[in-house]
Amino acid sequence: MTTPAYMDPEKIHSLTIHCAATPEGRDVKAATISKWDQEKFGQTSYHHVVELDGTAVRTLSDDQRGAHTGGANTGNIGICYVGGVDAKMNAKDTRTAAQRATLARLVREYRERYPGIIVRGHRDWPGVKKACPSFDVAAWLKSVRLA
Repeated sequence: MTTPAYMDPEKIHSLTIHCAATPEGRDVKAATISKWDQEKFGQTSYHHVVELDGTAVRTLSDDQRGAHTGGANTGNIGICYVGGVDAKMNAKDTRTAAQRATLARLVREYRERYPGIIVRGHRDWPGVKKACPSFDVAAWLKSVRLA
């Protein structure tokens, strides 16, 4: 496994939420997602993977650069939840209640640790033409009073 490049924790400015694009209800584990990413990108992509039961698995430390938002990984924490598509591989918000709670907790923790951090979905980055994370992050942040 390649060790991801160093990222200065003092310069963390973004947190990007992703989905794994795995079918709703399929119990894919964080280790499997990291294995897929290592095969595709030569490294683990995300700092956390949130499994169906809400378990947040730390896959990179905050000082390691991920491979989750092409050209915008430096200073950017990546969090991925398992799911994000229906049985026919169409984008769908498949987050379980436990995943929603864990995502909210992680966002709160990162906002405390890195004041001013910008939270967005993968699809909200300029030039990204995909549905990931299959829900509107800004609207969700408002609904859980994290905006």
